[in-house]
Amino acid sequence: MQGVPLVTGATGFAGGHLLDRLTAGGGEAHALARAGGRPAAPRPGVRWWFADLLDRDALQRVLAETRPPVVYHCAGHADVGGAWHAPAAALRVNVMGTHHLLSAIEALGLDCRVVVTGSALVYRSQQEVLSEESAIGPETPYGVSKLAQELTAAASGLPVLLARPFNHAGPRQLPSYASSAFAQQIAAIEAGRREPVLRVGNLDARRDLTDVRDTVRAYTALAASGVPRRPYNVCSGRAYSMREILDTLLSLSTVRVRIEVDPARLRPSDNPVILGSHARLTADTGWSPDIAIERTLADLLEHWRSVEARP
Repeated sequence: MQGVPLVTGATGFAGGHLLDRLTAGGGEAHALARAGGRPAAPRPGVRWWFADLLDRDALQRVLAETRPPVVYHCAGHADVGGAWHAPAAALRVNVMGTHHLLSAIEALGLDCRVVVTGSALVYRSQQEVLSEESAIGPETPYGVSKLAQELTAAASGLPVLLARPFNHAGPRQLPSYASSAFAQQIAAIEAGRREPVLRVGNLDARRDLTDVRDTVRAYTALAASGVPRRPYNVCSGRAYSMREILDTLLSLSTVRVRIEVDPARLRPSDNPVILGSHARLTADTGWSPDIAIERTLADLLEHWRSVEARP
């Protein structure tokens, strides 16, 4: 499998969907998972490798074997809420892990483009639409770690493509994210596995939400025609309130539920609105979001229904 891309964090949410895209129609991909882990499921066209991001020598051995033309760096500490409780872990994985990956590529002299998936949480909180020229000022430990990751990548001298994805959703997303948490609870209630009470956090928060399948399509577009070291927002350009997301999911449900606010689901810092512009990404690559939010949420709910139907 020479000359095929490598995806780090391949067992994760975006990484898994990226593998779907890369292997569609008979394509091939190398998939990197954490040392000691295992692939979520066999995938045609995928060869699995295992290494820890904090083990530079192990990363270098994988890269020496695969010699990919493109690396999609999706691995990292992805739990925004969890980073409040373990900020050092987020910094180690997102910053040092990225440094180890890039330094291994440099040491091998590989001629490859690297898509580094950062975060829109590097921006300072504001009510206006966020462009790549908007003020930087992360307000969460996770955002700090992603800004440090981006700066580390930009300073490497490699042809890195800097993605700043906003919220994305879709099938197989963990329930630690609001839209997926709503869908999981609804599916469990429909299956009779829990009482008809749906526990929520802040429903007034508005988030720019993109289907994960559109998000990973943006990553491949950046790999093909993005400008190295130029940051790119990956977003839908529309902010949805969590109440809108919940109402859409409930409209697809077969049960009636009672809504209760769960203090444990409220974050220490919760920006009232996060909305981005994808004008730069569209101008440089031709990408634009394609999948409607209604389909995203319907597919997400169907995913959780299939999970809850298992014995």
